[in-house]
Amino acid sequence: MKMKTTLAALLASAAMVSAANACEITLRSSDTHPEGYPTVVAVEKMGEMLEERSDGRICVEVFHSAQLGEEKDTIEQTQLGVIDLNRVSLGPFNNIIEETKVFSLPYIFRGTDHMHAVVDGEVGEKILNEFQNHQLVGLAYYDGGSRSFYNSQKPITSIEDMEGLKFRVMQSDVFVDMVDALGANATPLPYGEVYSSIQTGVIDGAENNWPSFESSGHYEVAGYYTLDQHLIVPEVLVMSQASWNKLSPEDQELVRQAAKDSVPIMRELWAEREKASEEKVRAAGVEIIEDIDKQPFMDAMNAVYDKHVTSEKLKSLVDEIRAVE
Repeated sequence: MKMKTTLAALLASAAMVSAANACEITLRSSDTHPEGYPTVVAVEKMGEMLEERSDGRICVEVFHSAQLGEEKDTIEQTQLGVIDLNRVSLGPFNNIIEETKVFSLPYIFRGTDHMHAVVDGEVGEKILNEFQNHQLVGLAYYDGGSRSFYNSQKPITSIEDMEGLKFRVMQSDVFVDMVDALGANATPLPYGEVYSSIQTGVIDGAENNWPSFESSGHYEVAGYYTLDQHLIVPEVLVMSQASWNKLSPEDQELVRQAAKDSVPIMRELWAEREKASEEKVRAAGVEIIEDIDKQPFMDAMNAVYDKHVTSEKLKSLVDEIRAVE
């Protein structure tokens, strides 16, 4: 049985390589999430649309599970043109593209519907346009869910319970300052190191959405999940400016449209996956803390806004986001 499985995997791999070789242009796409994850599937669907609309000239080869590296490294590789497409959370871009900070501000969005209205509108387009100043082309936004804190030590029911706990955060100053403002200790770490770091006590926990909490296996080592929903950070699909420049204007439009057309597919998959992940985590016996007063958490974020929303441009963007119905 093992030999048959291995043979099937080899044949599938060979078929993928053969299909890629048949295309005039093969775009290599990176994602830190595992096979079958909504963002991974959405880019695969984008590739299918591109291949069909280009009559087989353009293909997308998706490398999931951080095969090409963790997000910080793949961003640099995409800027250099080594990687063509990259699905990344906006968090790691905060220290590169100032305008992306506004989407990573705690409690900036009133909910998922509000976030969709913002990224699908004028503000979202403005921020996508900023990527062109950093050797990148912003193509589309994907969902990243509501992020909440989980840990291995105790249930967090109030801001006081955060005191002294060590939480992994993405490598973003906004995320670090957010955790520090809550009285906890922020530890920037690559996503792939979180499981072992919680397991060995290097950190006490992290913060993420239902699907990531479940698919990463973090729920196995962190038995307390507090639904404070401090962040609703969109994901972004970007393309290397170097790769983009190699395409004809017509092919550029095909890529941009296929990316946008993959968004509703991703959102539908995300909603399904979020529900399934929540059910799996609850069934595993993780203690879910839902009865929490968010106001003290929100009040503590004033210091984060004061520190990071300093320019008139960012202040204006925050006002525009809050004005969106």
